Amino acid sequence: MTNKLNCIVIDDDPEVSSYVSEFVRETSFLHLVSVHGSPAQAIDVLGNSDIDLIILDINLPGIDGMSFAKTLHNQYGKDMPRIIFISGSGEYASQGYKVDAIDYLLKPFTYEDFFKAAFKAKNYLLPAVQKSDAGEFIFLKVEHELIRVDVNDILYGESQKDYINVFIKGGKMITALSTMKTMESILPSDRFMRIHRSFIVALDKIDAIQHNTVKIGKAVIPVTEQYRPQFKSHFKSWL
Repeated sequence: MTNKLNCIVIDDDPEVSSYVSEFVRETSFLHLVSVHGSPAQAIDVLGNSDIDLIILDINLPGIDGMSFAKTLHNQYGKDMPRIIFISGSGEYASQGYKVDAIDYLLKPFTYEDFFKAAFKAKNYLLPAVQKSDAGEFIFLKVEHELIRVDVNDILYGESQKDYINVFIKGGKMITALSTMKTMESILPSDRFMRIHRSFIVALDKIDAIQHNTVKIGKAVIPVTEQYRPQFKSHFKSWL
């Protein structure tokens, strides 16, 4: 995730998709990746792109929006894209909390309504991990406090559904309320690399590379196919 949230729109009504897409384009911190008429059409994009936010209609052909959101929540936990539901009825509004929905907008809604919901998404996704101007330390949100962690001490991070386990020097582990996408965006990209949907590693802390795995201390971490080209490119002088 950069300073913009990657966003997709899922709605089977072309007119609604059109004006919602325009709302996304008008919002400086959102980037519209694609528009789809059903969840099935969005599966490939969700599997191959880092999507931060889904503008999701409730009443859809095939699987409805709420059921689709529950499927994503069960599969990815807190690492799933955030969701803003849109619907012509408030019938399902009370169920949004079950999938950690950002907001629930009733059609027709104004740009002001949309912006408020999108801004909630931005505030949710960005502050869980905070970076200093110098970039030498970050703050991890642990329960009701922010814990300062020296970037140089971080070995790797592992997503565990609703949390990130951050492993640091000395065998210590910190469990932070965050997402893998947020962690990836806040750590220095020249020193940390995501090598798996659930893992990000400190490149200078890798002890060994064997086949499609890396070893950091006693941990053996897989490098999955999606991330291998970038990983191999970084180490091409040695591999």
